[in-house]
Amino acid sequence: MAMARIKLSSPNIELLNKISNTVIDMAQKTGIKHSGVIPLPTKKMVIPVRKSPCGGGTESYEKWQMRVHKRIIDINSDERLLKRLMHLELPDDVYIEIEMK
Repeated sequence: MAMARIKLSSPNIELLNKISNTVIDMAQKTGIKHSGVIPLPTKKMVIPVRKSPCGGGTESYEKWQMRVHKRIIDINSDERLLKRLMHLELPDDVYIEIEMK
């Protein structure tokens, strides 16, 4: 039986955990084997920005950062479950990628 790898990523960790729990619940309700939510390392993007726009004075910087959280779920591929996953309503900042193995 083929496996499907679901990769979820989002800067909002609460939404990411909610969606990953939804996917796990869908797999458990249909009785499909899955290997749980595997957290990947958080990617930090840091952008230093100079505070003074004119260039005069001392050099002082602000650091803006965005963190991207990622999760992986492996499930046995089932056509019904994959169709339900494709029709799952996702928030704008949660990205899903489904890869067949």
